[in-house]
Amino acid sequence: MQFSSPCPVAFTSRILGGKWKARIVWALVRNEPLRFSALRRACPPVSDRILTKELRELEEWGLISRREYPVIPPKTEYSLTELGNTLRPVMAAMADWGLVHRSGIVDVLDAEATLPNQSS
Repeated sequence: MQFSSPCPVAFTSRILGGKWKARIVWALVRNEPLRFSALRRACPPVSDRILTKELRELEEWGLISRREYPVIPPKTEYSLTELGNTLRPVMAAMADWGLVHRSGIVDVLDAEATLPNQSS
């Protein structure tokens, strides 16, 4: 993966960007380790294929670890690594911001949706 921008915010957005990565990390911050099925339930409506792809990327970047148990049926658990744990305050700040500002932003969007079309 190439990072063309030296901006640290752009870098972090690339790592946690997209629809699922931040949600996966947040699920692990809140309750780890988690099995694949628990991560899928924490991130509806993610498909198995996309969840697998996102988990692999997060693992490649060293943010999560994958542990396979030699049992039948197969058991795999995902946890945050030491590097992944450094995202805890970032995720907590995002969650706090969302809790504080969600209703105000939703109210604005709802109000805009009910306005008549202003096209000329």
